[in-house]
Amino acid sequence: MRAQDISALVSVGRPVLAPDGAFAVFAISRPDLDANRDVGQLWRIDLPHGTPRRLTRGIADSSPRLRPDGEVVAFLRADGKGRPQIFVVRAGGGEPVQATDAPLGVGGFAWSPDGATIAFSARVPERGRYGSVEGLDATAEAPRHITGIRWHANGLGYIGDRPSQLFVVDAPDADAEPFYAPAAAVRPEGEDAPKPRVVAVDAEQLTHGTASYGAPVFTADGGELLAVVDEIEDAARDLRSRVAAVSVDGAGKRAVLERDAGLAVNEVAVAADGTVFLLAHEVGAAGRDFVAPGVGLWLLAGDGLRLLTDVESVDLGEVGSHIGFDGDDVLVQDRTRGRVRLLRVTRAGEASEVLGGDVEVIGHAAAAGHIVAAVATPTSFGELLLVGEGEPRTLTDFGARLREAGIMEPVERTVTGRDGYPVHGWVVTPAGDGPFPVILQIHGGPYATYGIHAFDEMQVLADAGYAVVYCNPRGSAGYGRAHGRSIRHAMGTVDFTDVIDFFDGAIAADVRLDGDRVGVMGGSYGGYLTAWVIAHDHRFAGAIVERGFLDPVAFAGTSDIGSFFGDEYVGTDPQAIAAQSPFAVVSQVRTPTFVLHSELDFRCPLEQATRYYTALKRQSTPAEMLVFPGENHELTRAGQPRHRIERFAAVLDWWDRYLPAR
Repeated sequence: MRAQDISALVSVGRPVLAPDGAFAVFAISRPDLDANRDVGQLWRIDLPHGTPRRLTRGIADSSPRLRPDGEVVAFLRADGKGRPQIFVVRAGGGEPVQATDAPLGVGGFAWSPDGATIAFSARVPERGRYGSVEGLDATAEAPRHITGIRWHANGLGYIGDRPSQLFVVDAPDADAEPFYAPAAAVRPEGEDAPKPRVVAVDAEQLTHGTASYGAPVFTADGGELLAVVDEIEDAARDLRSRVAAVSVDGAGKRAVLERDAGLAVNEVAVAADGTVFLLAHEVGAAGRDFVAPGVGLWLLAGDGLRLLTDVESVDLGEVGSHIGFDGDDVLVQDRTRGRVRLLRVTRAGEASEVLGGDVEVIGHAAAAGHIVAAVATPTSFGELLLVGEGEPRTLTDFGARLREAGIMEPVERTVTGRDGYPVHGWVVTPAGDGPFPVILQIHGGPYATYGIHAFDEMQVLADAGYAVVYCNPRGSAGYGRAHGRSIRHAMGTVDFTDVIDFFDGAIAADVRLDGDRVGVMGGSYGGYLTAWVIAHDHRFAGAIVERGFLDPVAFAGTSDIGSFFGDEYVGTDPQAIAAQSPFAVVSQVRTPTFVLHSELDFRCPLEQATRYYTALKRQSTPAEMLVFPGENHELTRAGQPRHRIERFAAVLDWWDRYLPAR
């Protein structure tokens, strides 16, 4: 595939199933170059043999949730000001009706058990901020008084002056008469013209104060909402979560889980019988140990917490991983060796595989004996599968355009490293006999993973004539907690040798790979390790350091996770930090280096790039820098499509100059 073919990267979101299993609803999303944004709609497919069809025709409809009776779908759609609001539509189709008018848009939401109301979370702006006063722009707002350890978040910005609160709203009638704008008229003196309405009733705010509340979940009786509570700490980051139950009738709230439980909670889910389950991980006595977190499935009962999965071997922490229910059993997503499989877990803690093989499960749903799963595969960015007895059946073919664009399927390899440790990864090679120049790609995280899904980064490089080598070194996810924790306070050690040993082993195993023409690149933690590699290994013709974690000292005071990330990964001793810091060894870099970054990256702030680039220039190392306006840390995954294309063009131009393929 070529850069412009990113429009063929159609992803499938978490599906929902009708209570009788008769149909599924799901959202798709893809980059659109002309619109310069991600676009997508809701789709419906009747089971088991229906044909997928569009249910809505919005620009970017997402997050469908079926009313408990299966007759109506609630979903998120941007309103006229670009704010995500809840809309409802008949499950068979029709014109959606707007249900909310939140000033800064809606976060998570849920139907009540009786289908009469919808609960949601939404950020509430401090008076005078974020357009709450007409004509007052951001530059004229009052200064922000910050007293806590956190003040901003990547992809959002400031957080203390817009906490997320819980609301409930009566679900609108999906067949209701639409609203009409009032016509101009002469009115009695002092009487204002009526404002056009967009919702039938205003939402009721249930929580107040400075704490933020996560996506709400109704209790089985519908009387309370369960939500994770986030409070900005005064002095030190504390990852331990509180879960509160908030009464929907305004009677107050109660604690369901306190911080002394020692858990960071990713998700709360309630089974039909009222049992509460959590996706969560232990964070240690200090509340900050998040390295290779070991996310597990927990049952929260009257007699306390019970862990149902083995966190040393089962990892439920993949982005988008969630809890589903199939009768009394729980469905969860386990990432392992570049795949994400679907597991069934009983309340006794017995786990069995429901869907495995060469898939990455993105989301799932179960009802009336049916299970559907949204997955990515080596030849598709997203499909919907029907899972049952026998082989899973693919219900969609969104990957057709991607296959037409051209996909080189990766070859999976395991290389034994210098210390005997097995390093697992893949090689993508262009068509032909070679010899091909080789690029070593390094993933972010570090507790993340390269997987088997079709990946535009590798495919675009392969189309341009490069072999691409990539692996999951120690520090990565999907190989057990010991693998992930092995670089804690030891970054740039076994992770460095693992990527180099895999690189050398892959080249040795394939005569088409030219070991004399090589480059290296990576983003985030991959940017860190790329910068570390070129300070210690000078064979590479060029390097690309993207959105990197490059200076742990500066990171602590600038990143949205700076108050704990560096402390946990590189420690707090100055000498130990320096021994793991790319900035401390930048003087050793001779490799021509291209530094890529985004202006609004608050995860690895722009200062990380500018300091590193300046150091390279001062010592006369060939270096260039490219900074993307309006983008954050997610540029390569969720940035403006035109910026993504421009980034690919810059990457290919760099390699054409320093590592020409032809």
